[in-house]
Amino acid sequence: MSGDAEPTTFAPDHPGAIVRPSPSFGERRGRAGPSLIVLHYTGMATGEAAEKWLCAPESEVSSHYLVHEDGRIVQMVREQDRAWHAGRSFWKGTTDVNSASVGIEIVNGGHDFGLPDFPGVQIAAVIALTKDIMARHGMGRDVVVAHSDVAPGRKRDPGERFPWNGLAERGVALHVEPVPVGGGRFLAPGDTGEPVAALQSMLALYGFDANADGVFGEATRIQVEAFQRRHRPAQVDGIADMSTIETLNRLLRLYPSFS
Repeated sequence: MSGDAEPTTFAPDHPGAIVRPSPSFGERRGRAGPSLIVLHYTGMATGEAAEKWLCAPESEVSSHYLVHEDGRIVQMVREQDRAWHAGRSFWKGTTDVNSASVGIEIVNGGHDFGLPDFPGVQIAAVIALTKDIMARHGMGRDVVVAHSDVAPGRKRDPGERFPWNGLAERGVALHVEPVPVGGGRFLAPGDTGEPVAALQSMLALYGFDANADGVFGEATRIQVEAFQRRHRPAQVDGIADMSTIETLNRLLRLYPSFS
């Protein structure tokens, strides 16, 4: 399977980006442009290997951008086109996240390589790129999300060590200081009732495909774990303790619909 068009060179959307066209792209479906930015880690041994794979026809995957550890930015798909980076995903009612988003792959070995730290120069490049995309497309900071947000349980990137607080300080993401892990009541798999339904409603407001049926099943556990991975990474266990619930509540207050 190949893209809807053959890859040709193009002018980069982001100043300073190096263009290396990927054949894996197509037209955005039902959208004139992106309204979401999805951040990934590459999860491969080297940036060179990741760049080669994202541009290989046989991979059938791509991303709009790749940010190397030294801050170099490579653009592989034009922002007006649909890259193949999100896979099966969902965010705030959108099921075709690829058509709605710009994908940014960040070179990092990820969980399979011990979750290495992200170099400062790389994060600075990610911030500059993200800020530029947001400005050109009129996006707010609430639409910058993790791959693990849009594909909970299936994906874990960019992982617990990604510095979301640094992005938030520069206005390109939402972040609240997580409530410290402590005691108190909690909700866990097998629990039922109104408190569980209230938690599920909050998870739906966050963006997940959550059904407020009042039953804490596997889907709810996966979504809680995904929320923790991004916003309460000190303990990622899928149990909705008071720290998790209060952190989620504080974050929702930052959403434009709550302001």
